[in-house]
Parts: sequence; C-alpha cells; structure tokens
Amino acid sequence: MTIAIRPARAKDVAAIDALLRESFPAPDEAMLVRDLCAEGDMVLTLVAYDEVAARLAGAIVFSRMAVTVGGKQVPAVALAPVAVAPNYRRQGVAEALIRAGHDLLESAGVVLSFVLGEPEFYGRFGYDAAVARNFASPYAGDYFMALALQGGLVPCGVREEAHHAPAFARLGTQ
Repeated sequence: MTIAIRPARAKDVAAIDALLRESFPAPDEAMLVRDLCAEGDMVLTLVAYDEVAARLAGAIVFSRMAVTVGGKQVPAVALAPVAVAPNYRRQGVAEALIRAGHDLLESAGVVLSFVLGEPEFYGRFGYDAAVARNFASPYAGDYFMALALQGGLVPCGVREEAHHAPAFARLGTQ
C-alpha cells in the first residue's frame, strides 16, 4: 500500500463526498463539508490517496474560525471532519492526515486548531480540553479541545471567544 497525503483537488470532490457518506451514520459531515466549501470557510482539505489502488483512503478538513486572544483576532481553524475508508482504518491514515494538516497550518501561520472529538484519540496530537476551556463556545465541554500551534501559549484564566463557521450550527438540522 502506497498512500500519498496531498491537498484535495477539484477532481476529488465526488470521492470525498462518497467517503464522508460511507464513514458516518448520517450525511451530516458530507453536508458540512459542502457548506463550508460553498460559504468560503474551507482553509485546508487534504486527502490520503492510495496510488496503487487508485482510490481515496481518507480525507481531513480544516475550516476557518473566528477566535480572539487578548482581544485580537488570531488565525484559527476547526478540524472536522476526518474520515478514513473502512479498508484503511487502523493503519495510520488518520494520523498521517492530522500531522500533515498541522504542519501545513503551522507553516501558514495558524495559531490555534480546535476539535470536537474523542479526547483519547485527539490527545495524541496535543489537543487538550484544558486549553479549549479558555474559550467561550457553544461546544464547550470535555470533548471540545484545542491545540496551540506556533509554539504559542494561550492565556489561562482569560475568557476568550471561539466561533466555528456558521455551517457547524446547521449540523443535524438539514
């Protein structure tokens, strides 16, 4: 198996949509990605492509967030969704997508990445609910985590703001 991690291309759109519909029990994530793209809130989409089988093995999306730190807007993203085709699960595909995404975002100057997900899984990449607790969000809780990129520190005890793209508020309502 030879997997290449690369930015998504226009010709990948249908395969990404099919992967998201196959990977989740409802079409919510596929519709989220469609809306993020249509509304211009997509920051980075990467795919894991199996070059031997000539098929998509996985995909990850990072979207724009409105985040303030110290009263100033900072470049921030939300990681959602990440999906891996059933035949490629438990082989490091999601991990490769997440790490490649973080590297590209950090080199682009992004300061924070947020995720709403399983702490045991995302904690392996540095996401921490304690960091996210510094931000007011409708998704606040133990599964709302943040990762400081750029070696940056997030001020503790200061209540900041973190707003996802509007498409997130429509999840499960379409």
